Amino acid sequence: MPPRAERNRLVEDNLPLVGYLASETHARATHIPREELAAVGALALVTAADAFDPTLGVPFGAYARRRILGAFADEMRSMDWASRGTRTRIKETVSVRDTLAASLGRTPTVTEIATAMGVGEDVVAGALADSARIVTTLDDPATADLATDLPLPEESAALGERRHVLESAVAALPERMRRIVIAVYLEERPVKDIAEELGVSHSAVSQQRAEAVRMLRDVLSRYFAEDTPPDPVSRVSVSVRESFYARVAEIGGPRLARVFAAVAPAPVPAAL
Repeated sequence: MPPRAERNRLVEDNLPLVGYLASETHARATHIPREELAAVGALALVTAADAFDPTLGVPFGAYARRRILGAFADEMRSMDWASRGTRTRIKETVSVRDTLAASLGRTPTVTEIATAMGVGEDVVAGALADSARIVTTLDDPATADLATDLPLPEESAALGERRHVLESAVAALPERMRRIVIAVYLEERPVKDIAEELGVSHSAVSQQRAEAVRMLRDVLSRYFAEDTPPDPVSRVSVSVRESFYARVAEIGGPRLARVFAAVAPAPVPAAL
């Protein structure tokens, strides 16, 4: 089988793995949209298929799983909202809660935890709420040997279509965003190196990468919407978004043009 055909087969056969891991991760990190995780995971899957070496004797499903979870971890680090002090408070509160639970034989109340810690109940309630937003681990042994069943023929067609939409959207991104996405997800380069090459700050690269992922999510959501397209989640200006959609329509061919040509800016008529 030609290399590109084999790469495409690996991507299509293992796209269900992306959805599974995105759902599992979202269940433990509900502050990150599942669709955003799915977009990041799909890019990681394409990268894994490009880099996979079957001679090493590692099943592709296990190899791709590590790459996808690594991409999720990078995504969550870039969106990290908790300071070191917040994380310390969460860790202490959870530790006291678990100690009391073992002693009492039941889940302690907020009042009991606050009394044991010598802090206000509002502090404990806030720490417990924040703890629900943190993923303690992505590498859950329960999913280490996750099987990636082959999809049915009709599923393969849908997955192939999703891959085509995603690849077209990446190619249509504004130049700097495209360079960052390729460098981060395909070339796996450190953000620090990318920032130095572009002459911008580390945070600027992270912001551009996050915005690019949101733009990719907008394309997938709009293309696969069954009825009224959802509102875009990207924060770029209307003109940038319309130009992006126009590029998607141009690159993606007739299938994507039917969806995105309608939202792209109309051409300016030539002067008479």
